[in-house]
Amino acid sequence: EQESEDDIHSSRSSLDRQSHHRANTTMHVCWYRNTSVSMADHSVAVENQLSGYLLRKFKNSNGWQKLWVVFTNFCLFFYKTHQDDYPLASLPLLGYMVSCPVEADGIQKDYVFKLQFKSHVYFFRAESKYTFER
Repeated sequence: EQESEDDIHSSRSSLDRQSHHRANTTMHVCWYRNTSVSMADHSVAVENQLSGYLLRKFKNSNGWQKLWVVFTNFCLFFYKTHQDDYPLASLPLLGYMVSCPVEADGIQKDYVFKLQFKSHVYFFRAESKYTFER
């Protein structure tokens, strides 16, 4: 069945209205962080969607929280388990740098990576070398 042009426009405007209400849309994050995303970046992002368990470090403790993490559309979505319908939180990654922790970070664990944007720093630990490399 073919859609009429009116159906297509009403669908788009409905989607546009919905996306304006989400604070972590790609458009909003690009504007807020003064960055842009190319079509090539979008193509790569579509091909590189991941999900699995990661451990997140608590800010001022030695504890780690195990979370199901979905990486899609330039954003990490955090769930308690893979069966949850809605994320506990999300972290738009545009502008973040990925690195390994340095000695000053005080993290003495294997398979840890650091996400940082300005003063926002997050540490995540994978459960295996394979997961860490992905």
